[in-house]
Amino acid sequence: MSSAQRTRSLLLASIAGIVLYVALDALAQSLPPHYSPLSQAESDLAVGPYGYIMAVNFVNRGVLSLLFLLGFSRTVKPLPEYKRGYFLIGVWAVGSIVLAAFPTDVGGTPTIHGAIHLVVALIAFLGGVFGELALSRSLGNDQLLIRAGRYASVIAVLAFVSLAALFLGPGIAPRVFSQVSGLVERVFIGLVLVWMLAVSSMLLTTRAGAETRAL
Repeated sequence: MSSAQRTRSLLLASIAGIVLYVALDALAQSLPPHYSPLSQAESDLAVGPYGYIMAVNFVNRGVLSLLFLLGFSRTVKPLPEYKRGYFLIGVWAVGSIVLAAFPTDVGGTPTIHGAIHLVVALIAFLGGVFGELALSRSLGNDQLLIRAGRYASVIAVLAFVSLAALFLGPGIAPRVFSQVSGLVERVFIGLVLVWMLAVSSMLLTTRAGAETRAL
């Protein structure tokens, strides 16, 4: 297998991981205890008799993000400005995997593992959104990928806005936010994954695709 083919395989595997993530998330949501997708965090799905499904999905989210990073780094030019984005997306990926080992608290007495979950989720979310913003901006330095960078930047900004709403919502409109906090979080996570899906697809149809056709 050539280098270009390996790169395509990494990006395609990342896309497959995103599809699997959506499927597992929907499966976990359909099983008892039927947490509300509107008002409860996605992490609540990892607590209960079928919580292992969401725990597996956390690991899947981390692995698909690492596969994306590998495919991205093998496709773009080795520019130093990408390094910050690599590190931040790496934080998002590793944080996602760690979340599987520390379930969140769903009511009751706060626990140490619940506190760890919240801290890790916060760090991972920040890493994801700022990593995507950094990589989107860096794509503009590559003549072949300027257009991809523009589209990626739009999605990354939307992810930033949704994360800001997640953080600021409890202070601005606590009563309303308590009813839709789960939805806001899911929109944010969805946009992070949509960004990876869009960038992977654009890389496959630009440089990675061109290199493969040239073989």
